[in-house]
Amino acid sequence: MRVVPMPKPSRKTKKVPAKAQPEILKGWQQISEFLGQPISVAQRWAKDGMPVKREGRFVTATPDELNKWLGREAGGEPLHVATPEADLAAELKRGLAFIRKENIGRKK
Repeated sequence: MRVVPMPKPSRKTKKVPAKAQPEILKGWQQISEFLGQPISVAQRWAKDGMPVKREGRFVTATPDELNKWLGREAGGEPLHVATPEADLAAELKRGLAFIRKENIGRKK
């Protein structure tokens, strides 16, 4: 049996640019992809008060409004939908700081 060594990875790796988050999400498809939920769930949430605007036969929403609404629905806990360009370590630190603050407030 002959062992063939794997080629060494090239030092010249191409960075794939992260997609910029759109300012306005147009249509149920984009809104549901942003939320990470099926279209039917996004439509149900809209009936329950999720901020969407109807423009003719289309619906639109902004990521900021959706994140604020999700935070309110989560009981005021800070919430943010992860995107490819999001700094997940910073989001984790922010969430842990919130939990610590809440726990200190409850002990008093």
